[in-house]
Amino acid sequence: MATPIEAVGLSKVYVSRFGTRRITALGGIDLRVEQGQVFGLLGPNGAGKTTTVKILLGLTRPTSGSASLLGLPASNPESRRRVGYLPEGHRFPGYLTARQTLTIFGRMSGMDSALVRRRAPELLERVRLSEWADVRVKKFSKGMTQRLGLAAAMIHDPEVLLLDEPTDGVDPVGRREIRDLLQEEARRGKTVLLNSHLLSEIERTCDRVAVLRGGRVAAAGRIEELTASGSRYKLVATGVDDVLLAAFRETGASVQRVNGHFDLSARDLDHVNALVDRLRAAGGKLQELTPLRTSLEDVFVDLVRESGGGAHGAPPNPQSGGGAHGAPPSPQSGGGAHGAPPSPPGPTSERPS
Repeated sequence: MATPIEAVGLSKVYVSRFGTRRITALGGIDLRVEQGQVFGLLGPNGAGKTTTVKILLGLTRPTSGSASLLGLPASNPESRRRVGYLPEGHRFPGYLTARQTLTIFGRMSGMDSALVRRRAPELLERVRLSEWADVRVKKFSKGMTQRLGLAAAMIHDPEVLLLDEPTDGVDPVGRREIRDLLQEEARRGKTVLLNSHLLSEIERTCDRVAVLRGGRVAAAGRIEELTASGSRYKLVATGVDDVLLAAFRETGASVQRVNGHFDLSARDLDHVNALVDRLRAAGGKLQELTPLRTSLEDVFVDLVRESGGGAHGAPPNPQSGGGAHGAPPSPQSGGGAHGAPPSPPGPTSERPS
């Protein structure tokens, strides 16, 4: 199978009407998301996350570089036929019921009526809205609207899901359920690109992440790789006295007492093993030796602070053929980001975020 999501050297420069101002939203990023991955796209406001997603959905064109979905260029409407999109702040017509909403999105995605009738109840059950299937959407809370938006993005069983803040407004139990649902989809071979400011959710949900800063990839990799704090360990042992601690420090180790255990930093794994051998030789007994990790939030904040933030400033307002929320395109486009709730009508502008 072709790579589900890929960007190579992707850049986007906005130019003002008279060419007097240039805003670089993306400065040449490389991105690759494999089948079955839940991938987190992180960054402060203005880092280029929304611009990246808009390019993938064909809502704006890159200045240079390339982007593809499932092996097809992002500019090709066929690339979006097997993509589900949940925009941030989506809205549904309040007079529709949840069942009617899914029916409309299913039919817009090219599904036949029988398949929609069978799949809609299944999805409403998965997002815990079965009891609200025939209730008008105007009575839904924000969290319920988010759940319905996720179901709409999944109605046509897409191979790729692009989700912008899917747990926004959802209570802790609901966030856990959405997290489980996305991981279940990944186990089924689906690919998920998750854009969120809830770093704790990203850390619990995603396999890999990329942190954008100033329109470039500041860091990328597996969560455990990015949060590893080097050779730093939590040490719990008996028989550790000041003499032994001094001997540890003579080898170049850093060791501090912290709430009943020791915070130990060593050069590498060989150094750690040598310290454990010295502990045992002194009559001590090792009870626990656990690698310590920083949180994803700490990694994120450190990366952003290195540049003093990620915003570029507001770009000009060029004419755009696509809405900011990824509303389904006109019939002439031959297909679009299926499963994406439509935006309210009105003009939109392209803004990197």
